[in-house]
Amino acid sequence: MTDQNPIPQEEQLDENQIIAIRREKLNQLRQQGIAYPNDFKRDSFAADLHEQYDNTSKEELDPQNIPVKIAGRMMLKRQMGKATFATVQDVSGSIQLYLNNKGVSQDILDDFNHWDMGDIIGATGTLFKTNHGELTVRVSEIRLLSKSLRPLPDKHKGLSDQETKYRQRYVDLIANAESRETFIKRSQIIQSVRNFMVGEKYLEVETPMMHSIPGGATAKPFVTHHNALDIPLYLRIAPELYLKRLVVGGLERVFEINRSFRNEGMSVRHNPEFTMIEFYEAFSDYNRMMQMAEDIIRNACKTVNSGSLKIEYNGKEVDLESPFERLTILQAIKKYNPQYTDEQLNDAEWLKKEIVKHGESLPHASGLGSLQLALFEGCAESKLWNPTFIVDYPVEVSPLARASDTKQGLTERFELFVVGRELANGYSELNDPEDQAARFKAQVAQKDAGDDEAMHYDADYIRAMEFGLPPTGGCGIGIDRLVMLLTNAQTIRDVILFPQMRPE
Repeated sequence: MTDQNPIPQEEQLDENQIIAIRREKLNQLRQQGIAYPNDFKRDSFAADLHEQYDNTSKEELDPQNIPVKIAGRMMLKRQMGKATFATVQDVSGSIQLYLNNKGVSQDILDDFNHWDMGDIIGATGTLFKTNHGELTVRVSEIRLLSKSLRPLPDKHKGLSDQETKYRQRYVDLIANAESRETFIKRSQIIQSVRNFMVGEKYLEVETPMMHSIPGGATAKPFVTHHNALDIPLYLRIAPELYLKRLVVGGLERVFEINRSFRNEGMSVRHNPEFTMIEFYEAFSDYNRMMQMAEDIIRNACKTVNSGSLKIEYNGKEVDLESPFERLTILQAIKKYNPQYTDEQLNDAEWLKKEIVKHGESLPHASGLGSLQLALFEGCAESKLWNPTFIVDYPVEVSPLARASDTKQGLTERFELFVVGRELANGYSELNDPEDQAARFKAQVAQKDAGDDEAMHYDADYIRAMEFGLPPTGGCGIGIDRLVMLLTNAQTIRDVILFPQMRPE
């Protein structure tokens, strides 16, 4: 490639022209031999080299002639007289390359000068430090491993268009270090949750993704069809009923980290498919589950926050160190709306008017507890900044939770709210099969009355319960929302690698 005609600078061209020129370069490479070689074997990562040698002085490092083989994407290239500097980015970070015609042949240097930003390259050389103290590879051999046919985003502006970031996550990850760090932290958070559960002697399991009867939550499912069985199937809205079948079977502590699917709206906190952890423990109750939720969240925070339990979200501190507050629905309403009286909060007609005033829809269930919950969602939920457990939910909106022995019409259920949004849901599990059957029937009646999110009647789950479900506590935590919280992400799309989008 040393006899090429001068090529215009890419800054002067539009994207189609750039792609055309790069395709022509690829054609020339094909004519010379293998255009996409796969025989370069690197032995070093940028971050490891920086960690090992950044504190070594130039005088100490240079005489050692430490050999390295580095590979990655070329993100920057600049010529300074007869020398050329380039920056290569691998999965761990970046490192600088240095080429001149003393280290490599003039033909190789000429070829290199025609390579483009975004090309995948492999370089062999020795480590040294520049006069400015930057760790650099003095290149003795360099190869083009994969030609980039499309230009990267402008190196100064990065990839700033939000929709392009989500549609072309691969470009976002190349261009934005913050995005890479978010997804590295996501992986670390999930691993910390898994390690914590195993440390608590829980068994990780996998349950079906396709259900013949959707259950485990009140939500609208996605529907598909199994051709061989000629039956409808539903993408699961929650793994709960299968996990509790396992508790019946004697697996007393189980958890699953996996996807659930809900055919509902999309927003900054909702994606049609999302990741949850659900866990169940025999001979336990909702108090134990609240403590487990606290411990899981704190452990994850320490993992990605250098051991600290104070984080910043949207410019405001969140305290994960202090004990999480516990309030009933009515206590939370009155804490943030002290003008409301007990008489008003127990007046169904007043509640309906106040719910509408706050822009909420009236619930399908017409009980007093349902109305109080709807008002809470309109006037208090968004104000729960530091972690707060809302406890003792009404029976009519908690079809799988154990009824309280001392509080009429309420269940031993909680939801955890942080920065004004729900993060976890749990309860002492209902283990009375006759009570569960009656509640399923009530849900079916609501479905018949037009509630698309009401539950189906699951006869096999009732049969399982009739073998005996021990006293059990269960909890689900939204992994995506937990990652949002711990990475200061303002929308769920920023923490899901490939969020659902409308077709282009």
